[in-house]
This record gives sequence, structure tokens and C-alpha cells, in this order.
Amino acid sequence: MKDRQVEVVAGNHAVARVAGAVLVVAHRGRDRPTEDAPAVIALESLAELVRAAVEQQPSGPGALVARQATRWLMKHAEQISPGVPIDFGILSAAENGGMAIFLHGAVTAVLAGDGRSERYRGSDAAFTVDRVAAVPARGVALFIDDTEGRIPEMPEQRGIGWLVEGIAQAGGAIVWSDGARSRPAPASQPETAEQRAPQHRTPAAPLPTARIDPEPRQRPRPEPEPELTATQASTSMLDSVTDRPDPHEADTQVGGTNPAPQPDPDLQRRLEATAKATALTVKVMGFKCARAHPSDPRAAFCTVCGMPVDQTQALIEVVRPPLGMLILDDGMTYMLAADAVLGRDPENSEAAQRGLIPLKVEDNSGGMSRAHAEIRLINWDVTVVDRGSTNGTRTRLPGYRDWVRLNPNQPMSLVPGTEVMIGNRVLRFEPAAPPPFG
Repeated sequence: MKDRQVEVVAGNHAVARVAGAVLVVAHRGRDRPTEDAPAVIALESLAELVRAAVEQQPSGPGALVARQATRWLMKHAEQISPGVPIDFGILSAAENGGMAIFLHGAVTAVLAGDGRSERYRGSDAAFTVDRVAAVPARGVALFIDDTEGRIPEMPEQRGIGWLVEGIAQAGGAIVWSDGARSRPAPASQPETAEQRAPQHRTPAAPLPTARIDPEPRQRPRPEPEPELTATQASTSMLDSVTDRPDPHEADTQVGGTNPAPQPDPDLQRRLEATAKATALTVKVMGFKCARAHPSDPRAAFCTVCGMPVDQTQALIEVVRPPLGMLILDDGMTYMLAADAVLGRDPENSEAAQRGLIPLKVEDNSGGMSRAHAEIRLINWDVTVVDRGSTNGTRTRLPGYRDWVRLNPNQPMSLVPGTEVMIGNRVLRFEPAAPPPFG
């Protein structure tokens, strides 16, 4: 990003270019921002954070910038602006050559390509937008939303302005992609100590129009995911997924005589219909991570997104997200957000009539009962209970070779990686969250 034209857009907010990265912070006062304004103080603080990240990871600081900016929000934002949220956005280089986008609050990133544009809005996120995007054909812009939530359009042509380093009064900034520039980039010169210091003297005159070049963000996630937020994970009690490889495939058959059947399309449809009809409603005591996801208070990382969790915060009542997934030996996946009953025909069972979600598992061994076992969610724990089935329910902890038969009607807590055998089928319990952030 260091050799790209950064053009500022007319406005009353604060924009900076530091070590190749671009930052914008909203100034909500009626007068122009001064060096004592919270927006400018926040911008200087964030600029130092970005500069340190670039020094540590000069080839692609985007992931580090996102982590440090999240921590900054949790620890310093309230001190700078008590009771008033700080809206800001940061564009920085990603490790893969793309552009890392980090947004909080009323800030929008516009990625302009040939004939179409894509937007990421900080106001739409539960806490922050943390993305890596490929650099579009035209450029990427960071705009501060106005009081009605509106943002400017990307200009058709770039202007002649070029913010090289420091702070300017503006409404946003545009990073133009490579191509014909209005003028050659200024020759780079070694920074002096004075230049490295945060500059907040006379703001540069804002220039018209704006745009920036985006790029794939810091780290691929199992998204464009909207990440599983507590509300988005919402109405999904189960998500059916097929074609997942099973690393324990060799252990999924007993005696090797009955190959696991292929997923049943009708079962898929029934599960999807159940998922749409099931909402997350159970409330438990827990924490919230840096992205405001509800999380297990015993976990150092968020149960939903894998972000670090501040263990010093007070317990609050939260809506419990899905606590994990059961992966069947044929690759079918069941997301666990409510109590469920497993078996070869659980839909007409007494448990299903009590409200448990029926999860039908095909089995041709003759060893599975109609309603064989139950999965019960107790606070933040996932447990399995054998319902007194004829052939029993067996479990195997990760790292162990032997199966252990459960006592009927006695719940057993599942840890990630635990396998459960009912009839001739094996399910493995795994957490729903991605690996710990960073």
C-alpha cells in the first residue's frame, strides 16, 4: 500500500496515513477537530499501534493490526472517549498480498471494481468487521457514515491529491489501485524523528472524492462467513453438511461387515426444516468476547469465533450459542443448539414429543434402537445419555483405543474429539468455533 495514491475526501473527521496503512476516525463535534479532540487522540493512539504492527510484520501486518485494535477497543477506547463509542476504520496490507479491513462503528469500506462495488459496514457488525479482501480493479475507500447512515459514492475518476504521511481533516480516504496515476508517487525519503511523531498541527486541506484499493484480508476464515454470531448462529439448531472427511474412518465400522450408508436426502431436508424452525432461546450465565459473542466463562477463547475472552469481566445472562457439532461417520454434521434424541426412528418417540430434536441415523446392523440415546445441553456442557437401549451406547475419549459402555440414563459429558457409538454408527463431537484467533 505504500506506493499507492491515497486521496482524502472533504469532511470534518480525522484521517491518517501511517507506515503505508490508512486510518479514519469519526469526529462527532460540530467544529473542526483539534489536537485535543477524542477523535484525534484516538487516531494518534491507533497510529502508534499500526506503526508497531508494521515494524513487527512488515510484509503483512493486517492480522496483527486487527488483534491489537480489538484489544485497544477493550482497554483504551473508553478512557479516551468515556461513554461515547469511537468509530474508526483501518486499511493495512495482508500477508497474502491483499488488503486487511478492520471497521468499528459507523465506518464503511467500499471496494470498487469494474462495473460493480462491494461494501462492508461497521454498523452492521455485532462488534467489528475483520476482513481480508482482494485488491479491486479501481480501489478501496473508507468513509465515515453521516448521522443518517449514508455514505458517499466512489468517484468515477481519481483526483490529484496525495496523502503521503501524517494526519488530515477529511470525511474519508480512498486508496487507488495500481494503474495510471494522476502524478508519479513522491520519492520516498528516510523518516525523521519529527515525521515519525503523530502529526496533528494544521490539517491538510481536504480534497474532493475518495477511494481505496482493497485486498483479501488477513486470514481466510470459514466465512465470508458472516462469522457465526450469537444471533446469526441463531435459528440454526442444526446445519447439515456433507462430504466432510473423517480422520477416524477406519474406526467407524464394527467388524467391518456393514459399510456406512450414504446420507439420506430426505433426512437432509427434514433437518434443514427443523433448523429453520428452531431458535436459540436458552439463557445462561456467561461472558462476551471482543466481538460481543456469548461465550463459555470457563474458556479462554470465544465459543463462537475463537477470539480471546477477557476473564476479568463480570458474568452476565446471555443467549447460549450452539455448543458444538456431531460429525457422523458418513460426513453428515449436526449442529447442537438444543437437546436432541438419536436413533433409527426417533421422530415418534416420547423424547421427541417432549420437544427434543429428532436426529434420525440410518443403521442396517440391527443394533440401534428407535430412540437410542439423547444429547442434552446443560449450561455450557454437552452430555450423552443412553436411553436404556438393548445394545447400549459406547464412548471413546480422544487418544484412547477402548470403548466404554455407558450406564443407562446416566449422562456423560463430552469433550471435543469424543466418539459415540450407537448401533454400528459412530459420531464424533467437535466444537463449533474455529481454532483460537491468531
